[in-house]
Amino acid sequence: MLKNYFKIAVRSLFKNKLFSFINIFGLALGMSCSLLIWLWVKDEVSFNRFYPGLENIYFVRSGFDFRGQTGAGEATPGPWVEALEKDVPEIKAITKITWNREQLIRVGEKATKEDGIYATAQFFKVFQSPFLQGDPAKAIEQPTSIAISRKLAEKYFGNVNVVGKTLRLDNAKDMIVSAVFENIPHNSSVRFDWIVNFKAQEQDWMKWWGNSSFKTYAMLTPGANPAHAESVMRKVIKKVAPPQLLSFPLLQSMKDVYLYSEYDGLKQAGGRIEYVRIFSIVAIFILLIACVNFMNLATARSVKRAKEVGVRKVVGAEKRYLVIQFLGESLIVSALAAGLALLFVISFLPVFNEVVQKQITFNTLDPALWASIIGLTLVTGIIAGSYPALYLSALQPIRILKGRITFSNKGVFLRKGLVVFQFSLSVFLIVGILVIGRQMDYIQTKKLGLDKENVLYIPLEGDLNNKLEAFRQEIMNSPAVEAATTTGAIPTNIMGVSGDLDWTGRDKNLDNSVSAAYVGYDFANTMHIQMVDGRDFSKDFAADTANYIINEAAARMMKMKDPVGKQVSFWMGKGTIVGLMKDFHLNSFHSEIKPLILVNYKGLNTEYLMVRSVPGKTTEAIAHVEEIARAFNPNYPFNYHFLDEDYERMYRSEMIVNTLIKYFGILAVVISCLGLLGLAAFTAEQRTKEIGIRKVLGANVAGVVALLSKDFLKLILISIVLATPVAWYLMDEWLKDFAYHINLSWGIFAIAGFIAISIALFTVSFQSIRAALANPVKSLKAE
Repeated sequence: MLKNYFKIAVRSLFKNKLFSFINIFGLALGMSCSLLIWLWVKDEVSFNRFYPGLENIYFVRSGFDFRGQTGAGEATPGPWVEALEKDVPEIKAITKITWNREQLIRVGEKATKEDGIYATAQFFKVFQSPFLQGDPAKAIEQPTSIAISRKLAEKYFGNVNVVGKTLRLDNAKDMIVSAVFENIPHNSSVRFDWIVNFKAQEQDWMKWWGNSSFKTYAMLTPGANPAHAESVMRKVIKKVAPPQLLSFPLLQSMKDVYLYSEYDGLKQAGGRIEYVRIFSIVAIFILLIACVNFMNLATARSVKRAKEVGVRKVVGAEKRYLVIQFLGESLIVSALAAGLALLFVISFLPVFNEVVQKQITFNTLDPALWASIIGLTLVTGIIAGSYPALYLSALQPIRILKGRITFSNKGVFLRKGLVVFQFSLSVFLIVGILVIGRQMDYIQTKKLGLDKENVLYIPLEGDLNNKLEAFRQEIMNSPAVEAATTTGAIPTNIMGVSGDLDWTGRDKNLDNSVSAAYVGYDFANTMHIQMVDGRDFSKDFAADTANYIINEAAARMMKMKDPVGKQVSFWMGKGTIVGLMKDFHLNSFHSEIKPLILVNYKGLNTEYLMVRSVPGKTTEAIAHVEEIARAFNPNYPFNYHFLDEDYERMYRSEMIVNTLIKYFGILAVVISCLGLLGLAAFTAEQRTKEIGIRKVLGANVAGVVALLSKDFLKLILISIVLATPVAWYLMDEWLKDFAYHINLSWGIFAIAGFIAISIALFTVSFQSIRAALANPVKSLKAE
């Protein structure tokens, strides 16, 4: 019996080639999209899951709760670790680390920049990475020791047996290799290729309570209650920290660090998990659209198989066997589509990896992968074939064989409902493409309050820190260079936060946290930041090393209407505000512009030279900067970055989402159109004789096309009406993640509707025109 069912299924596929192609190709597209998204989601949720004792590892955030305003930051004050390590019994190990740094590593003649971190000695007790050589407990005990990855060991020494060997770090310190650890997986939130004891670079400012510049991680003892541990940690900090410090420890499970990076007050609010949810929903949408195509075409063509069902029932076939037969046919189609989908996935995975900037692999030995493919095939086959199977098996044999079969309006209404559902999803995805695309354009084109174009920057390292001003002046001695300045932070991503700002008349209960950065002379001029009042730092004013510049947000926080000339106390002691800058975006558009204070300082905390080239002379400027840099700092390779490229990297996640939603949205529309094409072809086939009679009676091509298209057009209009409010709500919620964003307007939804109507009409008209141009004699000669 099963063999017979299989033969019939294969014959049916070959007999109806167009509809078989639409079903298989449409399902394959839907399944391949779903598989690619599944691979991406699987990679996203795998972050940090490989660490031993993961359930006890926590990221220690810096929380604050002041006058009803709450929040949680990533950076914590330096003294926290020492205080918590001694007085919190629930802590098994705790470490603080710097943000990643690229520093020069030299072994013999080989020298390149490598990415690494400085961390306190208990780092490998918190993050228990596999070691190839050396003792994890002693790997970074000494400030003269360095632990390196397998990649660096093989790159510089040719093998991993390198403990005891020497390399030169940052062209300044000879470090002894104390251990070699396995390469850190790509799906780790803490990634590095070298690690050195924190004390090797510790300075006095790193010990200030008011300076939050480090990340802190803790491992709790097994079985410890994180809520109780957090409570104890808060009490310890409150006891030992200065009274004006308003921040306190807030524990976040390491399992959530990557996916839940955003906080609403003191609670996890989202982050990349939002994109995981979005694309999981998109995968379901696309698969449903493909399944709807199958259901629609199968039920529409049920009249073609009605007599087969009637004959089978007369000779004794039970309903359940007919259901099994038609579900079996659906599963065969689904299996063929799954095979084609696998070919699509394998072929397009390299391109997909390039778009999402990941290293996703199609691991044929992964049982979870094959379980997912089999599950996807079964679910797709059952969903797509369930209604057609039940519908066909319920037909009455007597009426069928007497030729009096009539199909109820239920089937027609269902097909129309499925088309509406299908195109509602498509309209929603079109709206998503438009809104996300416009928000990304807005981010790229909105005036930031500074000019990121024509600005390059180079790291200040080696001998450059000892002769900064001479180096800057030489750089500016070129007609291709407009201005240059030094800074301790990239201007579009100033992360440093301090609570050390004080001024006369300050309310001691006021949260005085400000963003802060060390900068050199001509900072505002180089970055094209408008000065509202006062002036930029200048070498003509020797006292500027004790003066400050603030932005408008800082003036509002301090309630100073005319701050220039007023006295404040900050990192360099008591000084005068000499300039008031217009607010500019010092972080991403997700955050509001924060109070900012600039400190004129030349020293170890000055990390970059920012150079603005004359428009059209960037190549000459780069060549000049390279020549001067090599002369001043011959032991370091020259490398540079553009500020606008760095700015774009801040929005890499959003850009990837923009690209993915665009591609998957287009594919969803294509799949929808495949189904619409099949229905239009079937409708035209069913009404062949009607069209012939109308043409004989004088109907023109335009009239016939309108006749066949108007019903589909009504369904698309209903889809637009249903999809619009849902899309409006969800897109509005997405935009709320940005402190600065576009406004949703009816124009966006009108464009989405116009696109959907145009695509649908084009698809339907293709078949309608073909039917309208057919010779009526051929369609009527059988009458």
